[in-house]
Amino acid sequence: MQIARSAALFCLAALLEIGGAWLVWQGVRGHRGWAWAGAGALALGLYGFVATLQPEGDFARVLAAYGGVFVAGSLVWGAVADGYRPDRWDIAGALVCLAGMALIMYAPRGR
Repeated sequence: MQIARSAALFCLAALLEIGGAWLVWQGVRGHRGWAWAGAGALALGLYGFVATLQPEGDFARVLAAYGGVFVAGSLVWGAVADGYRPDRWDIAGALVCLAGMALIMYAPRGR
């Protein structure tokens, strides 16, 4: 159950961070205005809060592992929101990152 909660929090964090960055990008680079950028800044702030809800208490471990989720999530976001088509190397790299995340977060540690 703890792994499922942790994985759900990682997905929520990715949605907020990647979505927030995308909104800022659209607001500034896409010329959609400051409301978009402001909404993105709010989402990015919420991401920082959600990261603190992880059951694991070590900041370094949580943020290092989250990096793998961020990489994979960014490719998924790009495919859904912008029509980006990841190639086999993008997908392979994302899978390696997710495997690294799983090792960092969920490997047995005999504590």
